[in-house]
Amino acid sequence: MQAHEIDYQIFGEEMQYVEIELDPQEIVVAEAGSFMMMDNGIRMETIFGDGSVQQSGLFDKLLSAGKRMLTGESLFMTAYLNENNTKSKVSFASPYPGKIVAIDLQRFGGRFICQKNSFLCAAKGVAVGIEFSKKLGRGFFGGEGFIMQKLEGDGMAFVHSGGTLARKELAVGEILKVDTGCIVGFTKDVDYDIEFIGGIKNSIFGGEGLFYATLRGPGIVYVQSLPFSRLADRIIASAPRSGGNSRDEGSILGGLGNLLDGDNRF
Repeated sequence: MQAHEIDYQIFGEEMQYVEIELDPQEIVVAEAGSFMMMDNGIRMETIFGDGSVQQSGLFDKLLSAGKRMLTGESLFMTAYLNENNTKSKVSFASPYPGKIVAIDLQRFGGRFICQKNSFLCAAKGVAVGIEFSKKLGRGFFGGEGFIMQKLEGDGMAFVHSGGTLARKELAVGEILKVDTGCIVGFTKDVDYDIEFIGGIKNSIFGGEGLFYATLRGPGIVYVQSLPFSRLADRIIASAPRSGGNSRDEGSILGGLGNLLDGDNRF
């Protein structure tokens, strides 16, 4: 079924949100927890799966929801229906600092592959499924495991990235090497594999992991400068340890730093 034709506008720089303009009876579906604000007259309803098979049988609904579980998402999504007689707007926010990417699936041949947890919202009719890796190396060492998200249809979809976003258009046979966690997504014709960095010094002391992703064109690749996993690792590393402060714990300089920034707890 043809997806709803929604209009949109993206606001902000580091903490972006996307504003979707719905015609009467148009629907947009979104991940639970991404809602920001909406006009009066838009009805919000929790649905099973991704909303693309709501008129099908129970088995189709369970299959859609099961696919979402495999990608680490919730069984449920939220649909927003414009019940007004005029156009109305609903907005969704990115969950952490970065950029929102608008994906026109019709321009990309009806399919786009992206990292798990990157999907934000889409027009009614876009299917949010799973993409299994067919290569063992990519599955074991790719950072995203055997499963990535697959967006299919002919409508608009929106994914979010961390930090600054880079868009690379690869020619036939052109190769781009990327940190596995920095991949946001790529078009269906891009070949994705994992390559060993090599070298004892690189492997032990490089600090960049043992593998990186190789993306071979033709196609378009989106790359993020700050994967959420990298941000989370830094936060955890800086979190207070049990029974003390995390910053230079037990040192004179650490206590001096606490005093200068107003923290008098030693």
